[in-house]
Amino acid sequence: MIPAARASGSGSVLYDGIIGFADAVPGPVRSLFAVYTKLGLLVLGFLCLLAWWRARATGEPRAVAVSLLGPAAAVVAYALSELVKVLVGQDRPCRGLIAGSTVLTCPEVGDWSFPSNHATIAGAAAMALVLAWRRLMPWVVALAVLMAFSRVFVGVHYPHDVLVGLALGAVVVWLVVRLLSTQAERLVTHLQRHRALGRLLAAAPGTTSPEVPTSSLTREPDDARRRPPSPAEEPTVRMRHHRHPEPPRHHGR
Repeated sequence: MIPAARASGSGSVLYDGIIGFADAVPGPVRSLFAVYTKLGLLVLGFLCLLAWWRARATGEPRAVAVSLLGPAAAVVAYALSELVKVLVGQDRPCRGLIAGSTVLTCPEVGDWSFPSNHATIAGAAAMALVLAWRRLMPWVVALAVLMAFSRVFVGVHYPHDVLVGLALGAVVVWLVVRLLSTQAERLVTHLQRHRALGRLLAAAPGTTSPEVPTSSLTREPDDARRRPPSPAEEPTVRMRHHRHPEPPRHHGR
Protein backbone atom coordinates (compact mmCIF):
# COMPACT_ATOMS: atom_id res chain seq x y z
CA MET A 1 0.00 0.00 0.00
CA ILE A 2 1.06 3.60 -0.65
CA PRO A 3 1.45 5.63 2.54
CA ALA A 4 -1.43 8.08 2.65
CA ALA A 5 0.35 10.52 4.97
CA ARG A 6 0.82 14.01 3.63
CA ALA A 7 3.05 16.82 4.81
CA SER A 8 1.02 19.88 3.78
CA GLY A 9 -1.32 18.54 1.10
CA SER A 10 -1.40 19.32 -2.60
CA GLY A 11 -3.97 22.10 -2.45
CA SER A 12 -6.23 20.30 -4.95
CA VAL A 13 -9.21 18.34 -3.66
CA LEU A 14 -9.57 16.50 -6.99
CA TYR A 15 -5.90 15.55 -7.06
CA ASP A 16 -6.04 14.30 -3.48
CA GLY A 17 -9.12 12.27 -4.30
CA ILE A 18 -7.47 10.61 -7.31
CA ILE A 19 -4.29 9.64 -5.49
CA GLY A 20 -6.48 8.41 -2.64
CA PHE A 21 -8.23 6.21 -5.19
CA ALA A 22 -4.81 5.04 -6.42
CA ASP A 23 -3.96 4.14 -2.84
CA ALA A 24 -7.10 2.00 -2.57
CA VAL A 25 -6.83 -0.07 -5.77
CA PRO A 26 -4.91 -3.39 -5.87
CA GLY A 27 -1.18 -3.29 -6.42
CA PRO A 28 -1.29 -4.83 -9.93
CA VAL A 29 -3.58 -2.01 -11.08
CA ARG A 30 -1.12 0.59 -9.81
CA SER A 31 1.67 -1.26 -11.58
CA LEU A 32 -0.27 -1.24 -14.87
CA PHE A 33 -0.83 2.50 -14.60
CA ALA A 34 2.85 3.02 -13.81
CA VAL A 35 3.82 1.11 -16.95
CA TYR A 36 1.24 2.79 -19.18
CA THR A 37 2.13 6.31 -18.04
CA LYS A 38 5.73 5.65 -19.10
CA LEU A 39 5.16 3.65 -22.31
CA GLY A 40 1.67 4.56 -23.47
CA LEU A 41 2.93 7.23 -25.85
CA LEU A 42 4.75 4.51 -27.76
CA VAL A 43 1.38 2.96 -28.60
CA LEU A 44 0.15 6.23 -30.08
CA GLY A 45 3.43 6.66 -31.91
CA PHE A 46 3.12 3.19 -33.42
CA LEU A 47 -0.41 3.99 -34.59
CA CYS A 48 0.90 7.16 -36.26
CA LEU A 49 3.45 5.00 -38.06
CA LEU A 50 0.67 2.68 -39.22
CA ALA A 51 -1.36 5.65 -40.43
CA TRP A 52 1.57 6.84 -42.55
CA TRP A 53 2.11 3.34 -43.96
CA ARG A 54 -1.58 3.07 -44.80
CA ALA A 55 -1.57 6.46 -46.56
CA ARG A 56 1.64 5.55 -48.39
CA ALA A 57 0.00 2.39 -49.74
CA THR A 58 -2.77 4.46 -51.34
CA GLY A 59 -0.32 6.91 -52.89
CA GLU A 60 -2.90 9.67 -52.38
CA PRO A 61 -0.87 12.88 -51.88
CA ARG A 62 -3.30 14.50 -49.45
CA ALA A 63 -3.57 11.39 -47.26
CA VAL A 64 0.22 11.08 -47.14
CA ALA A 65 0.60 14.79 -46.37
CA VAL A 66 -1.84 14.65 -43.44
CA SER A 67 -0.28 11.46 -42.05
CA LEU A 68 3.12 13.20 -41.91
CA LEU A 69 1.99 16.71 -41.02
CA GLY A 70 0.13 15.58 -37.89
CA PRO A 71 3.15 14.02 -36.13
CA ALA A 72 5.30 16.99 -37.18
CA ALA A 73 2.75 19.31 -35.58
CA ALA A 74 2.88 17.17 -32.43
CA VAL A 75 6.56 18.10 -32.11
CA VAL A 76 5.56 21.77 -32.31
CA ALA A 77 2.94 21.21 -29.60
CA TYR A 78 5.55 19.57 -27.36
CA ALA A 79 7.93 22.50 -27.84
CA LEU A 80 5.14 24.93 -26.91
CA SER A 81 4.33 22.94 -23.77
CA GLU A 82 7.97 23.12 -22.71
CA LEU A 83 7.97 26.88 -23.26
CA VAL A 84 4.82 27.30 -21.17
CA LYS A 85 6.36 25.16 -18.42
CA VAL A 86 9.31 27.52 -18.16
CA LEU A 87 7.14 30.64 -18.27
CA VAL A 88 4.63 29.45 -15.66
CA GLY A 89 7.02 27.55 -13.38
CA GLN A 90 4.33 25.66 -11.46
CA ASP A 91 5.67 23.08 -9.02
CA ARG A 92 4.52 19.47 -8.97
CA PRO A 93 1.55 18.61 -6.73
CA CYS A 94 3.53 15.79 -5.13
CA ARG A 95 6.07 18.31 -3.81
CA GLY A 96 3.95 18.88 -0.70
CA LEU A 97 3.54 15.18 0.01
CA ILE A 98 5.67 12.81 2.01
CA ALA A 99 8.04 10.78 -0.17
CA GLY A 100 6.48 7.48 -1.18
CA SER A 101 2.88 8.68 -0.96
CA THR A 102 2.42 8.50 -4.74
CA VAL A 103 2.75 5.68 -7.26
CA LEU A 104 5.78 7.28 -8.93
CA THR A 105 8.57 9.21 -7.27
CA CYS A 106 8.04 12.95 -7.46
CA PRO A 107 10.24 14.56 -10.16
CA GLU A 108 13.12 16.78 -9.15
CA VAL A 109 12.72 20.45 -8.33
CA GLY A 110 12.71 22.49 -11.53
CA ASP A 111 10.85 19.82 -13.50
CA TRP A 112 7.70 21.90 -13.73
CA SER A 113 4.14 20.63 -13.77
CA PHE A 114 2.00 22.87 -16.00
CA PRO A 115 1.14 21.77 -18.63
CA SER A 116 1.74 18.03 -18.82
CA ASN A 117 4.10 17.10 -21.67
CA HIS A 118 2.71 13.58 -21.75
CA ALA A 119 -0.86 14.83 -22.04
CA THR A 120 0.17 17.36 -24.70
CA ILE A 121 1.80 14.69 -26.85
CA ALA A 122 -1.13 12.32 -26.28
CA GLY A 123 -3.65 14.96 -27.35
CA ALA A 124 -1.55 15.88 -30.37
CA ALA A 125 -1.09 12.26 -31.46
CA ALA A 126 -4.79 11.55 -31.00
CA MET A 127 -5.77 14.52 -33.17
CA ALA A 128 -3.19 13.57 -35.80
CA LEU A 129 -4.66 10.07 -35.96
CA VAL A 130 -8.24 11.33 -36.08
CA LEU A 131 -7.35 13.49 -39.09
CA ALA A 132 -5.37 10.75 -40.84
CA TRP A 133 -7.45 7.68 -39.94
CA ARG A 134 -10.88 8.72 -38.67
CA ARG A 135 -12.01 5.15 -37.98
CA LEU A 136 -9.57 4.99 -35.06
CA MET A 137 -11.09 8.03 -33.33
CA PRO A 138 -12.80 6.25 -30.39
CA TRP A 139 -9.70 4.21 -29.64
CA VAL A 140 -7.10 6.96 -29.86
CA VAL A 141 -9.23 9.39 -27.87
CA ALA A 142 -9.56 6.74 -25.15
CA LEU A 143 -5.80 6.15 -25.17
CA ALA A 144 -5.09 9.88 -24.89
CA VAL A 145 -7.56 10.39 -22.04
CA LEU A 146 -6.15 7.34 -20.25
CA MET A 147 -2.65 8.77 -20.59
CA ALA A 148 -3.81 12.08 -19.13
CA PHE A 149 -5.57 10.37 -16.22
CA SER A 150 -2.55 8.17 -15.54
CA ARG A 151 -0.37 11.24 -14.99
CA VAL A 152 -2.65 12.31 -12.14
CA PHE A 153 -3.12 8.75 -10.90
CA VAL A 154 0.62 8.22 -10.41
CA GLY A 155 0.80 11.54 -8.58
CA VAL A 156 2.98 13.72 -10.80
CA HIS A 157 0.40 16.18 -12.21
CA TYR A 158 -2.61 18.23 -11.21
CA PRO A 159 -5.84 17.54 -13.14
CA HIS A 160 -5.67 20.95 -14.82
CA ASP A 161 -2.13 20.16 -16.03
CA VAL A 162 -3.36 17.25 -18.11
CA LEU A 163 -6.58 18.90 -19.30
CA VAL A 164 -4.68 21.90 -20.67
CA GLY A 165 -2.05 19.57 -22.13
CA LEU A 166 -4.66 17.54 -24.02
CA ALA A 167 -6.29 20.68 -25.38
CA LEU A 168 -2.96 22.29 -26.33
CA GLY A 169 -1.78 19.26 -28.27
CA ALA A 170 -5.07 18.72 -30.09
CA VAL A 171 -5.54 22.39 -31.04
CA VAL A 172 -1.99 22.85 -32.30
CA VAL A 173 -2.18 19.78 -34.55
CA TRP A 174 -5.62 20.74 -35.86
CA LEU A 175 -4.46 24.27 -36.71
CA VAL A 176 -1.21 23.19 -38.36
CA VAL A 177 -2.92 20.56 -40.52
CA ARG A 178 -5.71 22.94 -41.47
CA LEU A 179 -3.33 25.76 -42.42
CA LEU A 180 -0.57 23.77 -44.12
CA SER A 181 -2.22 20.67 -45.59
CA THR A 182 -2.59 22.19 -49.07
CA GLN A 183 1.07 23.20 -49.25
CA ALA A 184 2.13 19.84 -47.82
CA GLU A 185 0.02 18.05 -50.43
CA ARG A 186 1.77 19.93 -53.24
CA LEU A 187 5.16 19.09 -51.77
CA VAL A 188 4.26 15.41 -51.48
CA THR A 189 3.00 15.38 -55.08
CA HIS A 190 6.32 16.84 -56.22
CA LEU A 191 8.48 14.49 -54.13
CA GLN A 192 6.55 11.40 -55.19
CA ARG A 193 8.14 11.74 -58.64
CA HIS A 194 11.61 11.13 -57.19
CA ARG A 195 12.75 7.54 -56.88
CA ALA A 196 14.54 7.95 -53.55
CA LEU A 197 12.20 10.16 -51.52
CA GLY A 198 9.20 8.85 -53.40
CA ARG A 199 9.53 5.48 -51.70
CA LEU A 200 8.61 7.13 -48.42
CA LEU A 201 5.55 8.77 -49.92
CA ALA A 202 4.09 6.10 -52.21
CA ALA A 203 4.27 2.32 -52.48
CA ALA A 204 5.42 2.53 -56.12
CA PRO A 205 6.89 5.99 -56.75
CA GLY A 206 7.28 7.27 -60.28
CA THR A 207 5.11 4.58 -61.86
CA THR A 208 1.86 6.45 -62.24
CA SER A 209 0.88 7.01 -65.86
CA PRO A 210 -0.21 10.45 -67.05
CA GLU A 211 -3.92 11.03 -67.30
CA VAL A 212 -5.42 10.71 -70.76
CA PRO A 213 -8.29 13.07 -71.62
CA THR A 214 -11.58 11.25 -72.00
CA SER A 215 -12.26 12.89 -75.36
CA SER A 216 -9.09 11.38 -76.82
CA LEU A 217 -10.36 7.90 -76.00
CA THR A 218 -13.52 8.33 -78.08
CA ARG A 219 -12.15 10.38 -80.95
CA GLU A 220 -10.08 9.19 -83.89
CA PRO A 221 -6.61 10.63 -84.22
CA ASP A 222 -6.21 13.47 -86.70
CA ASP A 223 -3.93 11.36 -88.92
CA ALA A 224 -6.58 8.65 -89.21
CA ARG A 225 -9.20 11.19 -90.29
CA ARG A 226 -6.96 12.90 -92.81
CA ARG A 227 -5.34 9.93 -94.58
CA PRO A 228 -7.00 8.76 -97.85
CA PRO A 229 -8.81 5.40 -97.81
CA SER A 230 -6.73 2.35 -98.61
CA PRO A 231 -7.61 0.12 -101.61
CA ALA A 232 -9.31 -2.33 -99.24
CA GLU A 233 -11.51 0.45 -97.86
CA GLU A 234 -12.51 1.96 -101.23
CA PRO A 235 -15.55 -0.34 -101.89
CA THR A 236 -16.98 0.65 -98.50
CA VAL A 237 -16.48 4.31 -99.26
CA ARG A 238 -18.19 3.90 -102.65
CA MET A 239 -21.16 2.16 -101.00
CA ARG A 240 -21.54 5.05 -98.55
CA HIS A 241 -21.61 7.56 -101.39
CA HIS A 242 -24.05 5.34 -103.33
CA ARG A 243 -26.47 5.18 -100.39
CA HIS A 244 -26.35 8.90 -99.81
CA PRO A 245 -26.01 10.48 -103.23
CA GLU A 246 -25.49 14.16 -103.34
CA PRO A 247 -28.57 16.12 -104.41
CA PRO A 248 -28.41 17.46 -107.95
CA ARG A 249 -27.16 20.93 -108.27
CA HIS A 250 -29.12 23.44 -110.35
CA HIS A 251 -27.03 25.91 -112.15
CA GLY A 252 -28.62 29.14 -112.94
CA ARG A 253 -28.41 30.47 -116.43
